Order: sequence, then structure tokens, then C-alpha cells
Amino acid sequence: MRLEGKVAIVTGGGSGFGAGICAKFVAEGARVVVADRDLEAALDVAARLGEHARALRVDVSVAADVRLMMEAAELHFGRLDILVNNAGVTHLPQPLEDVDEADFDRIAAINMKAIYLAMREVVPRFKARAPGPGGIRGVVLNMASTAGVSPRPRLAWYNASKGWVITATRASAVELAPFGIRVVALNPVAGETPLLKSFMGEDTPEMRAKFLSTIPLGRFSTPEDLGHAACFLCSDEASLITGVCMEVDGGRCI
Repeated sequence: MRLEGKVAIVTGGGSGFGAGICAKFVAEGARVVVADRDLEAALDVAARLGEHARALRVDVSVAADVRLMMEAAELHFGRLDILVNNAGVTHLPQPLEDVDEADFDRIAAINMKAIYLAMREVVPRFKARAPGPGGIRGVVLNMASTAGVSPRPRLAWYNASKGWVITATRASAVELAPFGIRVVALNPVAGETPLLKSFMGEDTPEMRAKFLSTIPLGRFSTPEDLGHAACFLCSDEASLITGVCMEVDGGRCI
């Protein structure tokens, strides 16, 4: 029960890593807002997790939606302790000059602008709270990627967006530390999520073998892997950890 009494928002919580984080958080005692653009997926996750989870349709690139998401967490559960900026998109593998403007704008809106919008809303809320254990007022966890550390070819603008997330995490951590707000990130390797096919371009045994050959521990990441790591980083056990962008990657970035 490492998150007992905590309230969290998880964006992109209706599938993949987000769903894994929601499940782990509830199992560890948290109450969770499962925020997703796909309301049906969010409702399905929340139904499986029971009374400690609430589904909410949110477009994280829209300021009004993000504000309502914060207000909903406070309305339903009375507080907000943890924000997980997990929602993310990619483009299909292709030469960087061939990625069209609409795809680039979508990546910028979901992978980058959404974090700006969420931080703009949550930071004043955290600053206004009394400090908890270790002097911490709140935690923000961003989902970055090994793509921001060791980029793969033909995913240039996705790679760049995740590099932005890593820098935004570290910059925010330094600025917000005096206020007792921790900001951390996870760098997963490609995982068994809906985005896997998009990263590979095609989901074939040959393409999977090619990807797996770059991961020393020899397997993709799973929602459970990310749930475990997120739980630790967002718990009071990690009260002295901020600015860390932790690889969950089977050794890919070594």
C-alpha cells in the first residue's frame, strides 16, 4: 500500500502503459482518474479497477479539457497528489522530410504541449498545499522514452519530442524543488502497447526480432513494468528523487 491515501491522474490511462500504471496505483492504495481521449477504453479500465477509479474523457492538447480534468479529480476524490503525463503518439517510421505537417503538429500537441498545459494547471495547486512526508507537496511523472536518449532512425520527430520531455522534466525539477514538488520521468523501451506497430511500421516476426536484438534483456517492456517503476517514483519512498529520467529498457541505452 505504498500509495495509500494518494489521488492520481493518469493521462492515456485507457490502454498500454497508462492502464498498467492505473492498475498498479489502485493495487497500492491510490484512487485514480483514468483520463483518455477514448472514453470507452477509460471506462473499461475503470470498471476493472472498481470504486477507486473514475473514467474521464480528456483531450490533453485542449486547455479547457485539462482544467476540467484537474477539477474532476478534486471533485471526485477531494485532492490531487500525483499527475502522470502518459498520453503520447508517434508517426510511422519514414524519412524525416516525409513526415507531413499534420503528423508533426499532432506529435507536438500530445507529446509536448499537453505537458505544458497540465503543468500550468497542477503546479499552482501543488504550491498551495501543505507539505507532506519529506516536505513534498506533489509529484509529476512524465512518460519520456529511450527514443529521447538513443534515437532510432526514421522516427526523428517522435525522438525529438521525447528528448523535449526529458529536458522539460529536468528543468521543471530544478525550478520546483524549492516548493516541494518532485518531477520525474520514465524512459521505456518499445513495449507491448498499441503504439508498438506504429514504431515498427509493421508487426511481423522479422521486425520484432530486429527490435528485440537491440534490447540486451531480450524482451519488450510491458504495462506492468512501467506500473512498478511509476509506483516507486511516485511514492514517499522516492521523496529525495527528482529530475530523474529512469530507463525501463532491458539495457537498451547502455
